[in-house]
Amino acid sequence: MTKYLISFPSSAMVFPVEDLPAVSAAAHAVMQEAKDAGVWVFGGGIDESVPPVMVDGAGTVIEGTYPQTRQIDGGYAVLDLPSREAALEWAARFAGSCRCAQEVRAFQDDPLS
Repeated sequence: MTKYLISFPSSAMVFPVEDLPAVSAAAHAVMQEAKDAGVWVFGGGIDESVPPVMVDGAGTVIEGTYPQTRQIDGGYAVLDLPSREAALEWAARFAGSCRCAQEVRAFQDDPLS
């Protein structure tokens, strides 16, 4: 089994604000399907009201991020799946519920994770 990150940026979710309750309910339904199927590892949305910080090896907190990760926002799900094809199928379910395309990435295999 491989863990896959299925995600989207906040800016990809473009729909009327009055549709938010329906979109949220649909996304939660797909999350529950993944839990019921035993493939759910973790998921959630980035709280964009909390500014990101970096912490170095000495524990010093620095406001901001690496330049290449400045735009990390939106929603994320990590699923443990038997194949890339299965990941693409789950991504399609999330895309339908969230009304936006999903990015799919595989985590490297780590026997300790």
